[in-house]
Amino acid sequence: MEQQAIEVKGLRKVYAGSKKQESKEAIKGLDLSIPAGSIFGLLGPNGAGKSTLINILAGLVKKTEGQVVIWGFDQDVNPRQSRAAIGVMPQEINMDPFFTPRAALETQAGLYGVPKSERWTDEILELVGLSDKAEAHARGLSGGMKRRLLLAKALVHKPQILVLDEPTAGVDIELRAMLWRNVRKLNEQGMTIILTTHYLEEAEEMCDEIAIINHGKLIVRDTTAKLLGRMDRKTLVVEPRATPSAEIRLPEGVTQETRSGGRLAFSYSRAQTGPEDILLALRDAGIEIRDFATEQPGLEEVFVSLTSNQ
Repeated sequence: MEQQAIEVKGLRKVYAGSKKQESKEAIKGLDLSIPAGSIFGLLGPNGAGKSTLINILAGLVKKTEGQVVIWGFDQDVNPRQSRAAIGVMPQEINMDPFFTPRAALETQAGLYGVPKSERWTDEILELVGLSDKAEAHARGLSGGMKRRLLLAKALVHKPQILVLDEPTAGVDIELRAMLWRNVRKLNEQGMTIILTTHYLEEAEEMCDEIAIINHGKLIVRDTTAKLLGRMDRKTLVVEPRATPSAEIRLPEGVTQETRSGGRLAFSYSRAQTGPEDILLALRDAGIEIRDFATEQPGLEEVFVSLTSNQ
């Protein structure tokens, strides 16, 4: 059987209410498994329960009921081992402004009980591109460098699982590219990556599998390719050599629009027709084609379709 990095069964989290506020059930009987060695996307709208789930996995929030197994260690039976198996790069920047990156990593390693002989501080600093800032105070680092330091801190104990919570929020293109290169390198070395992000094009490009949760419930979990395949509509975009003068007799269900530069876009259902039928109709109308391309819905369209009715 495929080894699971994380297994969650019947997970519930209820935040107690007060005189001014009712209790809130943030996670409602969630069952979820994440394969070892994968890059796994955990997606959902704001308030879906993603942060609560991550904080439970990291041992920062106590669950109400259910079972959480991390790298084979039951969180209730072996809490120290389960926490040691996971590293979290948080969304919020939280660090001592007077620590240097080197001191921050050494302190973090000490908190995890990593012996000095087993620490890899210099390698981590090199990995995240902070070697030349190793002795600079954190308060003097740019926002992007602080993000790199958050990633570095999550790696000090060499976790089997790395959770990236909105890692590229507000960062520049260069840092984003560097982050994804490092993530792929860590994954190739065997580390399981869990990614939460609102940049759905990143999840589409990076993730092997994706789970979408909403209102504390699992909506869908599947491979990225199969999720994208759920959307039936595609578009054929054609650049004609000249403006069409004859009427195009399109197959049933195909819609047409004109785009900039005189390009023609034909939207169709893959279950009903194919691009070859549209191209045949264009040929019959005497339209010569300079170029053409197909477009299909991305993860954003799938995400909206699955969460909008929840």
